[in-house]
Amino acid sequence: MKTVLITGANKSIGFETARQLLQQGFYVYLGSRSIEKGQQAVDQLHAEGLTEVEAIAIDVDNIESIKAAREVLGQKTKVLDVLINNAGISGTMQNSLETDPRIFKQVFETNVFGVIAVTQAFIDLLKEAEQPRIVNVTSGLGSLALHTDPSWIYFNAKPAAYVASKAALNAYTIVLAHDLRDTAFKVNAVDPGYTATDFNHHSGPGTVPDAAARVVKAAVLEHDGPTGQFYSDDNAPETGISPW
Repeated sequence: MKTVLITGANKSIGFETARQLLQQGFYVYLGSRSIEKGQQAVDQLHAEGLTEVEAIAIDVDNIESIKAAREVLGQKTKVLDVLINNAGISGTMQNSLETDPRIFKQVFETNVFGVIAVTQAFIDLLKEAEQPRIVNVTSGLGSLALHTDPSWIYFNAKPAAYVASKAALNAYTIVLAHDLRDTAFKVNAVDPGYTATDFNHHSGPGTVPDAAARVVKAAVLEHDGPTGQFYSDDNAPETGISPW
């Protein structure tokens, strides 16, 4: 049975991703900053008959929490097949000239530095897998190319801290995939789309199941699948590959 750790998985897209991977036969470690909320999510999945799941306390903003989660997971399994870096924050609709730099730091702490810290902490368990996968949940708003295209549907959506953090996450994904290029790893960034969740006050046209399916697709790539890609059905409906 393959194993997966999903950060920020107690609700919304992360939770649905856990559900869909359970339905595909994975054992899911459901990461949650609050172990109580994580357990509530696990209880809900158990009630649906999906039992191969347990909650792991992990706050991606806290290095000690990440280390503790690694220790706990290491006692449960020696192999991690998939890491899904799903936890993220949006901040508010930020103006580049007026937003306090502390807001930038806060958003980067979760969306970028948290991903780096979690990836580094669990890379040893991932290296034990035959076909390890790392999925970084990004945003279509992380595309620098599209942000310079006035014809793009989301051209005017430019929350400064969030855009910068997701562009940085995309850059990290490219470098990480390059560093692991001669291994069995597949490392990709996935835009789940503009989805109606509490993350964006339920304003998006996309559904949570469809968003999670995009993440799952990258998590179960075959051995000949691509690596170092930016998947976005919203930005590139024909190819599914967004410009960086």
